[in-house]
Amino acid sequence: MPPINPDKLKKKTWSEVNKSRKEERKKWKEQNLLKKLEKEKLKRLVENSENNEDTASIEESSSKYVPNFISTLTIAVPGSILENAQSQELRTYLAGQIARAACIFQADEIVVFDDYGDEANAKKSSLENESGITVARHCCVQFGRILQYLECPQYLRKYFFPIHKDLSYCGILSPLNAPHHLGPNEKFTFREGVVSKKPAKKGAYVNVGLYKDVLVDKSLVPGLRCTVRILPEKETKTKHKGVIVSPSTPRKETGIYWGYSVRIATSLSKVFSQCPYKEGYDLTIGTSDKGTPVEDFQVLNTNMH
Repeated sequence: MPPINPDKLKKKTWSEVNKSRKEERKKWKEQNLLKKLEKEKLKRLVENSENNEDTASIEESSSKYVPNFISTLTIAVPGSILENAQSQELRTYLAGQIARAACIFQADEIVVFDDYGDEANAKKSSLENESGITVARHCCVQFGRILQYLECPQYLRKYFFPIHKDLSYCGILSPLNAPHHLGPNEKFTFREGVVSKKPAKKGAYVNVGLYKDVLVDKSLVPGLRCTVRILPEKETKTKHKGVIVSPSTPRKETGIYWGYSVRIATSLSKVFSQCPYKEGYDLTIGTSDKGTPVEDFQVLNTNMH
């Protein structure tokens, strides 16, 4: 018999290994396809069951998951922290880190207050927010403008934030990836939008970050930011339609965090006196670098009934 070539044996073994690997890959692909099909079937069943439910049953089911009240969280930050930064890039980065922390802990309001008071020689600027135009020191205004810019969804920033020196280095910041920062292919019941100049016979067209504008039920001023509830595709037929709702509605109905608002206070006392809530803040906690760590704090035993 002729001698056996070991190279041929290696080639045969490798070919067998490759065949077995290909077969395993086919099996994995088939299993993944089956799992996807099962998930799609479950989604269709859930959607069909939701569409067939009455409004009363929907309210009963929603009351099980949505609480009767929604607590809010407000944080107050001094504007002078930006003055401690050595460059414009570091100022922007510091404001971006605070905005990111606010989203992580789901803050509903960020108050930038002037901890130096009204100084005659201080450089001042103006910032527009929900309550109107506020004039304050430049560091507070710059801080608030960066916070507003990061909170705004990416597809709306060109409408509300023109080119400004305070925002010149915001491109180095990573996005917040907040729940209301939705892409064009992401589906959700609520979306943030801006009223477009496109004329409509009834209502108005709103740009909500989709490929087509949404027709809403109310006629609004062009350039206004609003929150829209997107109606199901079965009801809209050809055009995308929606309903204008309050900015607090998405969190009340779904419990999902929907961004924060920015307020400028010219003094520490105005943080509380200009509170947007009727009954004020229920609980106030003050802290500084000279405070006592929480781990070292001892709670006194008090007999309260």
